[in-house]
Amino acid sequence: MYVYADNAATTAMSRAAIDAMVPYFNKVFGNPSSLHSMGQEAKEVLENARQTVANCLGCEPREIIFTSGGSEADNQAIISAARIGAKKGKKHIISTAFEHHAVLHTLQRLEKEGYEVTYLDVSQGHNITAQQVADAIREDTCLVTVMYANNEIGSVLPISEIGAVCKEKKVLFHTDAVQAVGHIHINVKEQNIDMLSLSGHKFHGPKGVGALYVRKGIVLTNVIEGGAQERGKRAGTENIAGICGMAAAMKDACDHIDENMPRVAAMRDRLIEGLSQIPHSALNGDSVNRLPGNVNFCFEGIEGESLLLLLDMKGVAASSGSACTSGSLDPSHVLLAIGRVHDVAHGSLRLSLSEYNTDEEVDHILKVVPEVVQYLRNMSPVWRDLQVGKRQYIL
Repeated sequence: MYVYADNAATTAMSRAAIDAMVPYFNKVFGNPSSLHSMGQEAKEVLENARQTVANCLGCEPREIIFTSGGSEADNQAIISAARIGAKKGKKHIISTAFEHHAVLHTLQRLEKEGYEVTYLDVSQGHNITAQQVADAIREDTCLVTVMYANNEIGSVLPISEIGAVCKEKKVLFHTDAVQAVGHIHINVKEQNIDMLSLSGHKFHGPKGVGALYVRKGIVLTNVIEGGAQERGKRAGTENIAGICGMAAAMKDACDHIDENMPRVAAMRDRLIEGLSQIPHSALNGDSVNRLPGNVNFCFEGIEGESLLLLLDMKGVAASSGSACTSGSLDPSHVLLAIGRVHDVAHGSLRLSLSEYNTDEEVDHILKVVPEVVQYLRNMSPVWRDLQVGKRQYIL
């Protein structure tokens, strides 16, 4: 048995997505900016997909801009809000210490341009509160950008409450919802979200396509110049096949969310219960407000890379954190932000499930993870030092 448990990194494409894409590779392949009939047919398909995405988010089609993915959408949303703020003399931004690097690196770029960023502490409960946001807002705050759900540890943030605070304080609110769309009910109007980023391949759509929701009235700053596509706000010929696949996958995920969420959450909870029996281990992330499919543990006395390689040999595909930084030797900034020390953060494991996983696969994970952890501990000098008292246990 081989179990794919790395759905936070990417997901298998759904049949709905594949079927939606096929006609637009070689039958209706026109450029939607062209005036001839094939181009206009492609244009109609594009707008139908825009309507589908808008329906899933509870917004208007003209409030959807198609992008290459979540990272581009994050960049455009944050830079746009920063430029709007600068025109009003407001250059203060609020975020969190455990954001995705698409957000953190954009904020670091803005800091070099003279913006000030407050990074909210997430060590308490591995999450933030709306009160933290309210307390951090100043007269010169132009943007609050916090993720909907953390990509590594699965914490789901209090987005509705934060949206209410931002609306009251008249501060723009952006959320990176890449991990949440298709897995959690979202309504941007009801939750007072001004901008939202998403990516197709996180909910069984294709890679290389995403979207940015932008509330009507917000003026976007272009990050890609060169054409009048997407109402002049994102140059480049639209990826019709990819957009159609993403829209179909999004609709399929949202239509079945009420049946998928409880089943995936039940598998998640069984994994958490079983892995908690491993001595000197700790669950990372909010234990209550958590993505349905996310399980993240630290195991003391082992190294995460060895854990992943041995699990792969035993038929489990997992990760130690964000796939975007998997080549780094540094411990996860998310785990450090929630208070894990370096030695413990290095021994992390992220298992992320989807509705495609089965109870039998969960059984397999619960069998092999304790075996691999014990095997690595048996050969670890750090673990021997812990056992004989030369070092003190942390977990």
